[in-house]
Amino acid sequence: MFLFQVTPVEQPAPFSGDFLWLWAFYFAFMLFGIWPVLRRCTHIFQLSSYQNLSYYRFFRESGEFFRLERISSLVLLLASAFCLFWRPFLCALLAFAAVCGLFFLDRHPKAKKPLKYTKRALRLIAADLLLSLMLFTGLGLILAAGDAAMLMGASAAIVIFVQPWILIAAGGLTAPLEKAISWRYVREAEQLLRENRRLTIIGITGSYGKTSVKYFLSELLSSKYHVFMTPGNFNTTLGVTRAIREGLLPTHNVFLCEMGARHPGDIREICDFVHPNMGVITAVAPQHLETFGSLEAILGAKLELYRAVRERGKTFINLDSPPLRQASITQNVISYGLNDQPDYQAMDLTVDENGSAFTITAPNGESARFTTRLLGRANVQNILAAVAVSHYMGIPFDDLVPKVRALTGAPHRLELRRHGGFTLIDDAYNSNPDGAQVALETLSLFKGVRIVITPGLVELGAEEEARNQELGAYAAGKCDYALLVGRRRAAPIRRGLLEGQMAEERIFVFDTVEQALAFAASVGGEQKTVLLLNDLPDNY
Repeated sequence: MFLFQVTPVEQPAPFSGDFLWLWAFYFAFMLFGIWPVLRRCTHIFQLSSYQNLSYYRFFRESGEFFRLERISSLVLLLASAFCLFWRPFLCALLAFAAVCGLFFLDRHPKAKKPLKYTKRALRLIAADLLLSLMLFTGLGLILAAGDAAMLMGASAAIVIFVQPWILIAAGGLTAPLEKAISWRYVREAEQLLRENRRLTIIGITGSYGKTSVKYFLSELLSSKYHVFMTPGNFNTTLGVTRAIREGLLPTHNVFLCEMGARHPGDIREICDFVHPNMGVITAVAPQHLETFGSLEAILGAKLELYRAVRERGKTFINLDSPPLRQASITQNVISYGLNDQPDYQAMDLTVDENGSAFTITAPNGESARFTTRLLGRANVQNILAAVAVSHYMGIPFDDLVPKVRALTGAPHRLELRRHGGFTLIDDAYNSNPDGAQVALETLSLFKGVRIVITPGLVELGAEEEARNQELGAYAAGKCDYALLVGRRRAAPIRRGLLEGQMAEERIFVFDTVEQALAFAASVGGEQKTVLLLNDLPDNY
């Protein structure tokens, strides 16, 4: 038997020259170790709209907290322990090399939406680094009586390990400053709106369809008005503020303001500074249940637009949406829909793979036959909303018919295009159960092999698993192959597909949408259609 006796090595005396050199080394080492973790956390926080709940959900559900970069803190602790019995500088160098290797091996996939180093993100990163340095120094002072090398490595390890929480603290530290900056920008946007006294402001909201209605309405109104709309998904208070400050001109006489909501009060906040003259509520459906909690809360949030508008002008309500129909609101309301005898009604609807045709009847009895290249009942509802508002604002049906015929779809919303030798229905921004059913109905209209690619539905709280299983059961009768993206939500969708009698050999699971699209190109015959149903951002 061999006995090994380990003799502790001499440690640098506190605040000696060697101590300060070792302290500086670990200090720099900590900054190196922090950066990949901080960058990733900031990216997720930005994708979560700087909201703590969504940020927490990502780390809870993804398991990313335990990725290799988190092991770097363990490497530091082990290196610090070895420093007690071996040369401190050599241990620190070996730890540095080990963590470099970990970061090199643990490369994240290319982000769909990379981190944007906006001024807000840079302020957040600066606050995080300041707090990290304060924590590192504070731990060093508290543990100053211990072994120098051990306490320095341990301090650096702790700071790296708790980075996700330090970022939350940094967000809280910068919150008053961000609020002050936002308030100044909002006031500037409000002043620009006040200066344009002849501007008609139309607020548009809904669980789905709001972006499409905005795009369609912009095209239809442009024959008579100079129209400005919030671009893309700029539908939060700060997004609307930025759109106004960067794009609104004195010559604009119509402003189409898309209003999104993840929490009660979000739409009211936008209305409080935009002061819309008219409103459009496209639908109320179970979306963002994680933050709203119930369908009733979602309805209340959408009706914040109605309550802001009703004393000043009309609100257009989609009666095909059951919650809106059951809300029984009548004051200054103009209804539209395909059923239930609304004020503006679309009738005699025919839909095939080449487009849609329908007749719209106005409250004054005027009617016209409209055709569009766009597919599906959802697009018809959205076009109907745009036609109703345009007709109410003085544009006759005769002028609207050719404009509707020329409409193209909003990006990523049942957008039809060719991709890799097959027809792709790009519905990447669809993330609610009702919209998913409409998209699958549209897919079923096509001939040949029909394939759905989906990661499932998110932000549905306690209902998420059941809703994804229902999605699978419904999809089973509408497609020939189901390509599921992501392992966690694939399980309930798969159960639903099997429940709907889809053959197990036609169900596949992939890690990324790109892998699923590549596989879709290899199955079926020459005539095939692929529906991309929801493409989740990187924080899911």
